[in-house]
Amino acid sequence: MITADYHMHSHHSGDSTAPTEEMIRSSIDKGLRKICFTEHNDPDFIYVKPEEKGMFDLDTDKYLEEFTRLNRIYGDRISLCFGVELGVQPDIHDKLSEYVSRYPFDFVIASSHVCQKKDPYYPSYYDGISLKEGIRMYFEEILQNVSSYPDYDIYGHLDYIVRYLPKDRIGEYTYRFEDFRDIFEVIFKKIIETGKGIELNTAGLYKGIANTNPCPEAIRFYRELGGEIITIGADAHKPEYVSYGFDKAEAILKEAGFKYYCVFEKRRPEFLNL
Repeated sequence: MITADYHMHSHHSGDSTAPTEEMIRSSIDKGLRKICFTEHNDPDFIYVKPEEKGMFDLDTDKYLEEFTRLNRIYGDRISLCFGVELGVQPDIHDKLSEYVSRYPFDFVIASSHVCQKKDPYYPSYYDGISLKEGIRMYFEEILQNVSSYPDYDIYGHLDYIVRYLPKDRIGEYTYRFEDFRDIFEVIFKKIIETGKGIELNTAGLYKGIANTNPCPEAIRFYRELGGEIITIGADAHKPEYVSYGFDKAEAILKEAGFKYYCVFEKRRPEFLNL
């Protein structure tokens, strides 16, 4: 049974308004024993809408202050961990490492939210290219990151890009893991050999794609290649989505051959039985 949610956001993230305390209470009500807040910090994010500029710049001191206060209140009822979700881009690796070194993070997720200075959330990312080309370009940038950026623990929602394929072009191409198995193999081998891991992110189950990120085929392939470190997160930005779909996540892990999943404290993995 999965009793730890290791990817969630509160009002400290620019795309959430959820009070931190409500996220904690929801976690307790749902029977979780351990959670990790992973607030967004995306330096040099590419903002399509000027009014959103700075939205993903995290005030980490304010975040840490509230986390510490609430940990004193709730720490005897649930284990709280202090994490961050970094928006990684190839040209800001040094900036990210310097940032991580300044704070006592328990857990660091590396995520790709932009690719080649474009945001794949918007259809304009695909201007002049096919959907398949755009997806491969995204995975190629992830490969750049895992090959040269060391200061993270797991890579988040690896096929995140498929959540936001343009609806008006959806008939052009249907995402198939097999079309990208070759680059996933290189990405996974690099993650494994550097002692890092991946996450099973269940947000796609409530975001309209009816699948996890990455998809079950990718999780199975990661395990076949020798991958062991894997965390589970619902990527909740509202209390009602905490631990969403964890029953399905457990089934996916067991089918892939996992007997455990991971949590982190002080950047060290601990393996918990399913």
